[in-house]
Amino acid sequence: MIFHYPNGKPYQPKAQVEQKKQKTLTYSNRGMILEDDLNETNKYYLENNLAVIHKKPTPVQIVNVDYPRRSAAVIKEAYFKQSSTTDYNGIYRGKYIDFEAKETKNKTSFPLQNFHEHQIVHMENVLHQGGICFVILSAFNEIYFLEAQHLLTFWKRQEAGGRKSFTYNELIEIGYKIPLGYQARIDYLKIIDKLYF
Repeated sequence: MIFHYPNGKPYQPKAQVEQKKQKTLTYSNRGMILEDDLNETNKYYLENNLAVIHKKPTPVQIVNVDYPRRSAAVIKEAYFKQSSTTDYNGIYRGKYIDFEAKETKNKTSFPLQNFHEHQIVHMENVLHQGGICFVILSAFNEIYFLEAQHLLTFWKRQEAGGRKSFTYNELIEIGYKIPLGYQARIDYLKIIDKLYF
């Protein structure tokens, strides 16, 4: 016999629910978990008047829309208008903030192929204008804050024929581990305070 909740969903024992959760957490959506945690963190910052930082929308050109009924439009075809720069930007204590969020499942190094040249150029431009630019990395089962100038050093090393990645040891030497919190889940402002203020 199957029992149903008042909303019509069938009851499932807790063990079955946990087993389903483990199956649905795949590599492809781990980046979304990082993004969700950052969005929640930024929401907390905004609601507590700490910072105004938002995820940048990806510029899209809509080409074909289907209107099955007046109240519902369905986008059938769309294209990216241009390459996006970094994931997040905003302002904190009067300074422009700009950062990218990336993750890897690699156990020993972080591949630079996760970044695109136009993102590197954008980060260089932000630094040139005096902005605070960095990367939040989900790597090696931890979260790290890496200043953009260090990423640029790794990128230049790669361009000169060197490694196409940076190692865990390099990251822990120059990066900052961010412990997961409760309200500000990935509290990167603490590191910005330490480095810039």
